[in-house]
Amino acid sequence: MAWRSSGTSNEELVENLWRNKLITDPVVKSAFLKVDRAHYAPSFPYEDSPQPIGHGATISAPHMHANAVETLLPFLLPKVEDEDEPRGTRKVVGQTGRPRRVLDIGSGSGYLTHVLAELVGETGVVVGLEHIPELKELGERNMAKSREGRALLESGRVRFRVGDGRKGWAEPSPTEAQPGVGGPADADAPTKRDEEGGWDAIHVGAAAVELHDELVQQLRSPGRMFIPVEDARDRWEQYIWTVDKDEKGNIKKEKLYGVRYVPLTDAPRR
Repeated sequence: MAWRSSGTSNEELVENLWRNKLITDPVVKSAFLKVDRAHYAPSFPYEDSPQPIGHGATISAPHMHANAVETLLPFLLPKVEDEDEPRGTRKVVGQTGRPRRVLDIGSGSGYLTHVLAELVGETGVVVGLEHIPELKELGERNMAKSREGRALLESGRVRFRVGDGRKGWAEPSPTEAQPGVGGPADADAPTKRDEEGGWDAIHVGAAAVELHDELVQQLRSPGRMFIPVEDARDRWEQYIWTVDKDEKGNIKKEKLYGVRYVPLTDAPRR
Protein backbone atom coordinates (compact mmCIF):
# COMPACT_ATOMS: atom_id res chain seq x y z
CA MET A 1 0.00 0.00 0.00
CA ALA A 2 2.94 2.34 0.53
CA TRP A 3 3.39 2.99 -3.19
CA ARG A 4 -0.23 4.18 -3.38
CA SER A 5 0.13 6.69 -0.58
CA SER A 6 1.94 9.50 -2.39
CA GLY A 7 0.10 12.79 -2.82
CA THR A 8 0.38 16.26 -4.29
CA SER A 9 0.17 18.03 -0.92
CA ASN A 10 0.96 17.23 2.69
CA GLU A 11 -2.72 16.78 3.45
CA GLU A 12 -3.20 14.38 0.54
CA LEU A 13 -0.13 12.36 1.53
CA VAL A 14 -1.37 11.97 5.12
CA GLU A 15 -4.93 11.19 4.00
CA ASN A 16 -3.59 8.46 1.69
CA LEU A 17 -1.50 6.99 4.51
CA TRP A 18 -4.66 7.01 6.62
CA ARG A 19 -6.84 5.44 3.91
CA ASN A 20 -4.27 2.70 3.33
CA LYS A 21 -4.12 2.02 7.10
CA LEU A 22 -0.45 2.97 7.32
CA ILE A 23 -1.59 5.53 9.87
CA THR A 24 -4.31 4.11 12.11
CA ASP A 25 -4.51 6.40 15.14
CA PRO A 26 -6.22 9.81 14.79
CA VAL A 27 -3.70 11.51 17.10
CA VAL A 28 -0.86 10.34 14.84
CA LYS A 29 -2.71 11.58 11.78
CA SER A 30 -3.14 14.97 13.43
CA ALA A 31 0.57 15.20 14.24
CA PHE A 32 1.59 14.40 10.65
CA LEU A 33 -0.86 16.97 9.31
CA LYS A 34 0.80 19.65 11.46
CA VAL A 35 4.28 19.06 9.96
CA ASP A 36 4.69 19.92 6.27
CA ARG A 37 7.14 17.43 4.79
CA ALA A 38 8.09 20.02 2.14
CA HIS A 39 10.12 21.79 4.83
CA TYR A 40 12.25 18.68 5.28
CA ALA A 41 12.46 16.75 1.99
CA PRO A 42 14.64 18.35 -0.72
CA SER A 43 12.52 17.13 -3.65
CA PHE A 44 9.21 15.35 -4.23
CA PRO A 45 8.26 15.85 -0.57
CA TYR A 46 4.85 14.24 -0.87
CA GLU A 47 6.01 10.96 -2.38
CA ASP A 48 5.93 7.98 -0.05
CA SER A 49 9.55 7.10 -0.65
CA PRO A 50 12.95 7.68 0.97
CA GLN A 51 15.10 10.50 -0.40
CA PRO A 52 18.77 11.46 -0.03
CA ILE A 53 19.47 14.56 2.06
CA GLY A 54 23.26 14.63 1.70
CA HIS A 55 26.22 13.26 3.66
CA GLY A 56 25.15 9.68 2.89
CA ALA A 57 21.90 10.12 4.81
CA THR A 58 18.26 9.84 3.78
CA ILE A 59 14.85 10.95 4.96
CA SER A 60 12.83 7.77 5.38
CA ALA A 61 9.60 7.12 3.52
CA PRO A 62 6.54 8.58 5.27
CA HIS A 63 5.02 5.15 5.86
CA MET A 64 8.15 4.11 7.80
CA HIS A 65 7.96 7.23 9.94
CA ALA A 66 4.27 6.54 10.52
CA ASN A 67 4.98 2.99 11.68
CA ALA A 68 7.75 4.16 14.00
CA VAL A 69 5.48 6.76 15.59
CA GLU A 70 2.57 4.36 16.06
CA THR A 71 4.90 1.76 17.56
CA LEU A 72 6.26 4.28 20.08
CA LEU A 73 2.94 6.10 20.66
CA PRO A 74 2.08 4.59 24.09
CA PHE A 75 5.39 6.00 25.37
CA LEU A 76 5.06 9.40 23.65
CA LEU A 77 1.70 10.73 24.78
CA PRO A 78 1.62 12.34 28.23
CA LYS A 79 -0.04 10.15 30.84
CA VAL A 80 -2.52 12.34 32.67
CA GLU A 81 -4.55 9.62 34.40
CA ASP A 82 -3.26 6.82 36.56
CA GLU A 83 -5.06 3.92 34.98
CA ASP A 84 -4.21 0.37 34.02
CA GLU A 85 -6.81 -0.03 31.30
CA PRO A 86 -6.62 1.70 27.94
CA ARG A 87 -8.89 4.64 27.19
CA GLY A 88 -10.83 3.51 24.14
CA THR A 89 -8.38 1.64 21.92
CA ARG A 90 -5.24 3.55 22.98
CA LYS A 91 -3.10 2.67 25.99
CA VAL A 92 -0.67 5.22 27.39
CA VAL A 93 2.28 3.72 29.26
CA GLY A 94 4.35 5.55 31.85
CA GLN A 95 4.21 7.43 35.11
CA THR A 96 1.33 9.86 35.57
CA GLY A 97 2.45 13.47 35.34
CA ARG A 98 6.09 12.75 34.46
CA PRO A 99 7.20 14.87 31.46
CA ARG A 100 8.06 12.84 28.39
CA ARG A 101 11.66 12.59 27.19
CA VAL A 102 12.30 11.28 23.67
CA LEU A 103 15.58 10.69 21.82
CA ASP A 104 15.66 10.61 18.01
CA ILE A 105 19.01 9.12 16.96
CA GLY A 106 19.97 9.88 13.37
CA SER A 107 17.54 12.79 13.20
CA GLY A 108 18.72 13.79 9.73
CA SER A 109 16.30 16.24 8.15
CA GLY A 110 14.52 16.82 11.47
CA TYR A 111 11.13 15.76 10.11
CA LEU A 112 10.42 12.91 12.51
CA THR A 113 11.87 14.92 15.40
CA HIS A 114 9.20 17.57 14.73
CA VAL A 115 6.39 15.00 14.46
CA LEU A 116 7.45 13.45 17.77
CA ALA A 117 7.43 16.87 19.41
CA GLU A 118 3.79 17.35 18.37
CA LEU A 119 2.87 14.30 20.49
CA VAL A 120 4.77 14.65 23.77
CA GLY A 121 2.85 17.57 25.27
CA GLU A 122 3.84 21.00 26.54
CA THR A 123 6.30 19.65 29.12
CA GLY A 124 7.92 17.07 26.83
CA VAL A 125 11.41 17.37 25.32
CA VAL A 126 12.61 15.72 22.11
CA VAL A 127 16.33 15.62 21.28
CA GLY A 128 17.45 15.00 17.70
CA LEU A 129 20.96 13.50 17.73
CA GLU A 130 23.31 13.50 14.73
CA HIS A 131 26.95 12.51 14.38
CA ILE A 132 27.44 14.86 11.42
CA PRO A 133 27.37 18.57 12.34
CA GLU A 134 25.98 19.59 8.95
CA LEU A 135 22.96 17.33 9.45
CA LYS A 136 22.36 18.70 12.92
CA GLU A 137 22.34 22.19 11.39
CA LEU A 138 20.08 20.98 8.56
CA GLY A 139 17.48 19.76 11.06
CA GLU A 140 17.53 23.11 12.85
CA ARG A 141 17.18 25.07 9.61
CA ASN A 142 14.33 22.91 8.39
CA MET A 143 12.39 23.18 11.63
CA ALA A 144 12.87 26.95 11.66
CA LYS A 145 10.96 27.23 8.38
CA SER A 146 7.63 27.13 10.22
CA ARG A 147 6.33 29.27 13.06
CA GLU A 148 5.52 26.15 15.09
CA GLY A 149 9.00 24.76 14.53
CA ARG A 150 10.68 27.99 15.61
CA ALA A 151 8.61 28.03 18.79
CA LEU A 152 9.67 24.46 19.63
CA LEU A 153 13.34 25.34 19.14
CA GLU A 154 13.16 28.58 21.09
CA SER A 155 11.42 26.92 24.03
CA GLY A 156 13.95 24.07 24.21
CA ARG A 157 11.21 21.49 23.73
CA VAL A 158 13.17 20.40 20.64
CA ARG A 159 16.95 20.36 20.69
CA PHE A 160 19.37 19.20 18.01
CA ARG A 161 22.74 17.93 19.20
CA VAL A 162 25.91 16.36 17.75
CA GLY A 163 27.07 13.07 19.24
CA ASP A 164 27.58 9.34 18.84
CA GLY A 165 24.06 7.91 18.81
CA ARG A 166 25.33 4.48 19.84
CA LYS A 167 26.07 5.94 23.27
CA GLY A 168 22.73 7.72 23.67
CA TRP A 169 22.69 11.25 25.03
CA ALA A 170 22.73 13.19 28.28
CA GLU A 171 22.94 16.90 28.98
CA PRO A 172 22.56 19.17 31.97
CA SER A 173 20.00 21.95 32.02
CA PRO A 174 20.99 24.41 29.24
CA THR A 175 19.14 27.27 30.96
CA GLU A 176 17.29 27.77 34.23
CA ALA A 177 14.01 27.45 32.36
CA GLN A 178 14.95 24.26 30.50
CA PRO A 179 15.47 20.83 32.11
CA GLY A 180 18.43 18.56 31.71
CA VAL A 181 17.63 15.34 29.86
CA GLY A 182 18.87 11.86 29.12
CA GLY A 183 21.60 9.72 30.54
CA PRO A 184 21.09 6.42 32.35
CA ALA A 185 17.65 5.98 33.87
CA ASP A 186 17.85 6.22 37.64
CA ALA A 187 16.92 2.81 38.96
CA ASP A 188 17.30 4.03 42.56
CA ALA A 189 14.89 6.98 42.36
CA PRO A 190 12.43 6.93 45.31
CA THR A 191 9.60 6.69 42.79
CA LYS A 192 9.70 6.52 39.04
CA ARG A 193 7.83 9.83 38.95
CA ASP A 194 10.94 11.43 40.45
CA GLU A 195 13.26 9.88 37.90
CA GLU A 196 15.19 12.65 36.15
CA GLY A 197 17.31 10.71 33.68
CA GLY A 198 16.54 8.37 30.83
CA TRP A 199 14.18 8.36 27.88
CA ASP A 200 10.57 7.23 27.61
CA ALA A 201 11.12 6.48 23.92
CA ILE A 202 14.21 6.10 21.74
CA HIS A 203 13.92 6.07 17.95
CA VAL A 204 16.96 4.99 15.97
CA GLY A 205 16.92 6.01 12.31
CA ALA A 206 19.97 4.02 11.14
CA ALA A 207 20.86 0.34 11.29
CA ALA A 208 22.95 -0.72 14.28
CA VAL A 209 25.24 -3.75 14.25
CA GLU A 210 23.84 -4.72 17.66
CA LEU A 211 21.38 -3.66 20.34
CA HIS A 212 23.74 -1.25 22.10
CA ASP A 213 23.58 -1.75 25.86
CA GLU A 214 24.09 1.95 26.60
CA LEU A 215 20.82 2.71 24.82
CA VAL A 216 19.00 0.03 26.80
CA GLN A 217 20.39 1.48 30.03
CA GLN A 218 18.99 4.89 29.09
CA LEU A 219 15.45 3.58 28.67
CA ARG A 220 13.16 4.57 31.50
CA SER A 221 11.04 2.02 33.33
CA PRO A 222 8.75 1.72 31.46
CA GLY A 223 10.22 2.71 28.10
CA ARG A 224 10.50 1.53 24.50
CA MET A 225 13.16 1.66 21.79
CA PHE A 226 12.50 1.30 18.04
CA ILE A 227 15.71 0.29 16.27
CA PRO A 228 16.81 -1.35 12.98
CA VAL A 229 19.54 -3.94 13.58
CA GLU A 230 21.71 -5.86 11.16
CA ASP A 231 21.24 -9.63 11.21
CA ALA A 232 24.19 -11.25 12.95
CA ARG A 233 24.34 -14.07 10.39
CA ASP A 234 23.84 -11.96 7.28
CA ARG A 235 24.89 -8.30 7.45
CA TRP A 236 22.91 -7.58 4.28
CA GLU A 237 19.69 -8.22 6.19
CA GLN A 238 18.22 -5.75 8.66
CA TYR A 239 15.21 -5.99 10.93
CA ILE A 240 13.23 -3.60 13.06
CA TRP A 241 13.34 -4.52 16.73
CA THR A 242 11.48 -3.10 19.69
CA VAL A 243 13.13 -3.18 23.09
CA ASP A 244 10.75 -2.70 26.01
CA LYS A 245 11.72 -2.09 29.63
CA ASP A 246 8.89 -2.64 32.09
CA GLU A 247 8.32 -0.88 35.42
CA LYS A 248 10.51 -3.44 37.20
CA GLY A 249 13.37 -3.02 34.74
CA ASN A 250 12.78 -6.30 32.89
CA ILE A 251 13.79 -6.24 29.22
CA LYS A 252 11.76 -7.71 26.35
CA LYS A 253 13.08 -7.71 22.78
CA GLU A 254 10.89 -8.36 19.75
CA LYS A 255 11.90 -8.73 16.09
CA LEU A 256 9.27 -7.17 13.81
CA TYR A 257 10.05 -7.01 10.07
CA GLY A 258 12.80 -6.60 7.48
CA VAL A 259 13.99 -3.14 6.38
CA ARG A 260 16.82 -1.33 4.61
CA TYR A 261 18.45 1.59 6.46
CA VAL A 262 21.78 3.40 6.18
CA PRO A 263 24.22 2.13 8.86
CA LEU A 264 24.65 3.65 12.32
CA THR A 265 28.39 4.42 12.14
CA ASP A 266 31.15 6.80 13.15
CA ALA A 267 31.07 10.28 11.66
CA PRO A 268 33.12 10.47 8.45
CA ARG A 269 36.71 11.61 8.84
CA ARG A 270 37.42 15.20 7.88
